[in-house]
Amino acid sequence: MVRPAESGATTDIGSHTTGDRLRRIQTLTDTELARLGVDEMLAEVLERVRDLLEVDTTAVLLLDPSATFLVATATRGLEEETRQGVRIPIGKGFAGRIAAERRPVIIDEVDHSNVMNPILREKGIRSLLGVPLLVGGDVIGVLHVGTLVPRAFDGEDAELLQLAADRIALATRARMTQAERTAAAALQRSLLPGALPSVPGLELAARYVPGGGGEIGGDWYDVFGLPSGRLCVVVGDVVGRGLPASVAMGRLRSAVRAYALLTEDPAELLRKLDVQVQHFERDVMATVLCAVVEVDQSVAWVASAGHPPPVRGTPGERGELVEVDPDPPIGLAPVRRRHVHAVDLPVGSCLVLYTDGLVERRRESLDVGLQRLTEAVIPGPAEQLCARIMGRLIGNETSADDVALLVVARPGDDGTAPLRLAEPAEPRSLRAVRQALRSYLGSVGASAEEVSDLVLAVGEACANVVEHAYGPGGGLLEVHLEMHGRRVSATVRDTGAWREARGVNRGRGTTLMHGLVDEVHVDRDATGTRVVLEKTLGRKS
Repeated sequence: MVRPAESGATTDIGSHTTGDRLRRIQTLTDTELARLGVDEMLAEVLERVRDLLEVDTTAVLLLDPSATFLVATATRGLEEETRQGVRIPIGKGFAGRIAAERRPVIIDEVDHSNVMNPILREKGIRSLLGVPLLVGGDVIGVLHVGTLVPRAFDGEDAELLQLAADRIALATRARMTQAERTAAAALQRSLLPGALPSVPGLELAARYVPGGGGEIGGDWYDVFGLPSGRLCVVVGDVVGRGLPASVAMGRLRSAVRAYALLTEDPAELLRKLDVQVQHFERDVMATVLCAVVEVDQSVAWVASAGHPPPVRGTPGERGELVEVDPDPPIGLAPVRRRHVHAVDLPVGSCLVLYTDGLVERRRESLDVGLQRLTEAVIPGPAEQLCARIMGRLIGNETSADDVALLVVARPGDDGTAPLRLAEPAEPRSLRAVRQALRSYLGSVGASAEEVSDLVLAVGEACANVVEHAYGPGGGLLEVHLEMHGRRVSATVRDTGAWREARGVNRGRGTTLMHGLVDEVHVDRDATGTRVVLEKTLGRKS
């Protein structure tokens, strides 16, 4: 027989016994269990509930993230439930009915018609009492107890179990919330770049500050090099809070990096990301701003998926909002074609990307926040600019939302600082060297043809080091570029002992280098080999 529990029943137990029971339940989560984790706390509480109600089994089933199943989380006397990962659909069976109806249920005699979980029948459970775990009117799970002999649970039993369930629900939600915050914070730290990449000719700086509620959100930023030598810069904001938003953020960040290997067009990259989200993650929505900086760093191609526009700062002028078409956010609606815009980045300029937590304030127009930001953007060293923006827009206040800020600065005179590289003398290092050369030469104003000639010439010298300078033990490849006015001086150095060229039609690298640059000097001694290549930029051929 299945029946709802009747409350308010009077018994002859006496106020002392009832009061003693209430005091024991009151201490279930208030003191002794305060320092335990969720699993340990539940296990201990269930043991005490079993003694309190003199039953043979106790179990807690918690709602899964989809809110469609109850999952066995902690048990006493029914350990098979947790070990086998028992899942009960909401509205089905004993526990499912309790969750759906949000009220206590009593089963006087267990049989196939009223219990869905076969483990209960196999264990010989005869009678059951279950109550919902409620927090603020929301069901987060079910607590039930059972006996191996028939028992007529009454209204007082249900009241006592519900009181225990209320304590369990509050403690479980608090501990789960804290666990989620900890996990979200750890996930966020692991996914945000620990150190921004070093890019010759550019300065990068970033900030991330969680919102005032202490709950981590889905804001992120990322900077990474592309196969062509371009630089990809991304800022995004997943709708929502807590661990689910952070997990979604991690998936989107990884997807952006993957699609960047397929296309370097930021609009097409965002289109592919949108298709993925709408197919696989229909409950996710995010705004994303993606910028791809050209190899010579003079232009950034920008695409926006519903994200606040970037701010550009140029020497001698106040910062200005970049006009970009705010295409729909990721995951909102199918978009066949997205827009991309070219943003000039002259020497001495900067580009500022951010999430809305930086500029949005309650009881204040968004335009006010954007104006405050543009006034704070004054080109200069990236770290100083980052600090100025945070000081002007955040100051001593606590932002209600997360804040992600990323500054890309193209310095003036500092852009000609020497480039120094030290890589293992291995074939895989040659690609990284070529990318760094392209970025540096672009930053000092070399033409596309000059960049191509110098990258080829210096790359040939580096390839010679990889092939000839060291034996199986390997060694170090050092590259140093510096400017003397408009003249580039590139030095490639090793500390090995050169081997002769092997095979026929070899040893023509020096001839190639002489044809690409103005001068080539090769010095060999007991400490290694040094190749110096020099070329004047802007010289008419």
